Amino acid sequence: MKLPIKWLNDYTEMREDINTFCHKMTLSGSKVESFESESDEIKNVVCGRVLSLSKHPDSDHLWVCSVDVGAKEPYQIVTGAQNLKTGDLVPAALPGALLPGGVEIKPTVMRGVPSNGMLCSMGELKLTTHDCPGAVENGILVLSDEYGAAPGDDICKVMGFDDKVVDFEITPNRPDCLSVIGLARESAATFDKPLKLPEPSVKETHGNVSDYISVELKTELCPRYTAAVVTDIKIAPSPKYIRDRLRTAGVRPINNIVDITNFVMLEYGQPMHAFDYSCIDGKKIIVRTTKEGETSETLDGQDRKLAPNTIVICDERKIIGLAGVMGGLNSEITENTKTVVFESANFNAPAVRVGARNAGIRTEASSRFEKGLDCENTYPALLRALQLIEELSAGKVVGGIIDEYPVKKPVRTIKLEPARICAFIGAEIPEAEMVKTLEKLDFKVENGAITVPSFRDDVEGFADIAEEVARFYGYDKIKPTLFAGTTTQGGLSARQQFERDLAEYCRAAGFYEICTLSFMSPKALDKLTLPENDPLRRAVVITNPLGEDQSLMRTSALPSTLEVIARNVNFRAEKVKFFEPATVYIPTLDESGKVDASRLATERKTLVLSEYGNGGFFELKGEIEEILSACKVISYEIVPKTDLPYYHPGRCAEVVSGGRSLGVFGQIHPTVAKNFGVDCEVYCAEFIYDEIEKSAQANKLYKSLPKYPAVTRDIALVCDDRLYSLDLERVIKKAAGDDLYSLTLFDVYKGAQTGADKKSLAYTLALRHPDRTLTDKEADEIIARVLAALNDELSVTLRA
Repeated sequence: MKLPIKWLNDYTEMREDINTFCHKMTLSGSKVESFESESDEIKNVVCGRVLSLSKHPDSDHLWVCSVDVGAKEPYQIVTGAQNLKTGDLVPAALPGALLPGGVEIKPTVMRGVPSNGMLCSMGELKLTTHDCPGAVENGILVLSDEYGAAPGDDICKVMGFDDKVVDFEITPNRPDCLSVIGLARESAATFDKPLKLPEPSVKETHGNVSDYISVELKTELCPRYTAAVVTDIKIAPSPKYIRDRLRTAGVRPINNIVDITNFVMLEYGQPMHAFDYSCIDGKKIIVRTTKEGETSETLDGQDRKLAPNTIVICDERKIIGLAGVMGGLNSEITENTKTVVFESANFNAPAVRVGARNAGIRTEASSRFEKGLDCENTYPALLRALQLIEELSAGKVVGGIIDEYPVKKPVRTIKLEPARICAFIGAEIPEAEMVKTLEKLDFKVENGAITVPSFRDDVEGFADIAEEVARFYGYDKIKPTLFAGTTTQGGLSARQQFERDLAEYCRAAGFYEICTLSFMSPKALDKLTLPENDPLRRAVVITNPLGEDQSLMRTSALPSTLEVIARNVNFRAEKVKFFEPATVYIPTLDESGKVDASRLATERKTLVLSEYGNGGFFELKGEIEEILSACKVISYEIVPKTDLPYYHPGRCAEVVSGGRSLGVFGQIHPTVAKNFGVDCEVYCAEFIYDEIEKSAQANKLYKSLPKYPAVTRDIALVCDDRLYSLDLERVIKKAAGDDLYSLTLFDVYKGAQTGADKKSLAYTLALRHPDRTLTDKEADEIIARVLAALNDELSVTLRA
């Protein structure tokens, strides 16, 4: 809602600095989005009187003008306009002037004749013929006596550009503030100023409205309908003050009749409409709802098919308007209109919203009606329109107003509870101050009871009254306090803390977090080369997907991750490392093993790592070990994994702890990578949050630094090529017992010296006793046990 400050000052005195005004209005609950002034774009443009005109000596279409701009000497300005004559008062942009669009005026020479400025047209001042009726559209703007200007006057003041316009964000529960009067009431209460509301009245009338028109309500969706008739209509431009008010409020002036309805809508917040009386058949207005198949041609020339139960305004033969939305073209006000019926009605808010939506149209009127307007506002708004008709001599008002109001709006009363309000908002506010605040907002307080004004449907109970008191007392004055009574202590749960820590460990390992959608395409499962009976193909199908590519809830986050990898490859990123805390959705199956769509899926949180260009399989393995160590997962084994079709069969491993699988990692199969448009080696890992958390030690265990030196021994072993280092390490650790401090593989060799189907693995064993230094004999005995165990269990021998 745009509020011109000059219009606001018609109802309450507002002399505050614009920044102070906006700040305090926002604090009191009327949020200001922005403020602006048309004069910000126009500088050093004044009124000038044309003293003389002479033909340019070197042009047949240019004129050399002598212009009085209120300075000591006239200015010489060259113009190409053909609509000027001596004595005309025109806008003159002097050297250094700024015009809308950032245009700067400088002295120039036009075909050998100096020109010290520019005479302005309407377009150059961002005006139209609607703002300046009677002006020449393609020439210089000539100011009429209506403007009361003199040479040297600032054009911004003359044209009304000097007004400040404040743009408010009005919440849907406050339709009363979609009006100048509503915001003036809020302003007056905020700055403790008196409020002067219009008291409309009509001095002279003729005849009786009942002789001209009658109204019948055939639907409860129209609680109140008021109408009046005006004869001897004179269509003409509106006076300057109305045109200026409408323009600054963002509404284009049209003519006096249309402008009056728009003026009252902005002033009172009550949309109005005017019908050509001669177009109403049967001299009767009927408010009803539509039937199947009815149509209406609206004022914008569109023939609209109306949905059933749309509220319409009709005469005895046809539809003449969509209630609360737009009038019909068949009852439009034209230059030949002599008698007008003014409508000021109230319509059901949801019905207007649905009707406007179904008709495919939204107007200023419908945007107000759909928020729920006050039934009691229709009569004074109509009276104000009739008053303006009389003041502007736009017609003769017929006596009386038709007011169909079958069921009066009930009056709401709420008990005033000062002590409870103070306790509720946490501030000590005197009862007298509460009463004063409420009365400034047009609430009536008598004998401890508050009568809520009809325009405040949002005030329903005690809490709403407390809010009204608090926002004008000042939220900034209320000291923050702790909640009274039992409260829960804020903080993260153990699971939330674990998830945050795990993400932090991934970032510490050099991974960047990504976030992808939980939807996937059926084609993504094909790209993973999954068998037809693979469990990952059993996915939850979305009933109303955004598209085929997002029609399944993902059972694996790999496709989403690989798509991100592919984009980075296409962007020519040399290397990347990503992680994502991704949720996958495991469907519930019925007895036949098919997805049961009636039951919710199981949501499983997984950690997905992905990288390329960073070193390969063992680089990823080391990063995973680092992350697991930070998570306090100490006891685990890494074993080969060969049954996943989307991983390289020789470069895939599974992390197992306590017989449970924590996750898998390895190189994405080259075929799968190619399916996703990736032509380099990609390494990924998938871990299950629950399993990592279960395998983590509950507490960190302190281990003191060793006091005694370690004894190291290197052994080179020959074993079958089919054995993994993990198999040997398991036997070595068991045989060495607690005296084994560390075990490190430092060499792998295959060649003629080891024999066919054999390989050599070399380890360094660090042996240490916590209470003393081990002797060489004791160390040799440990090595002997290890070698014996290796030979017995795995047929592993010491390399010669």
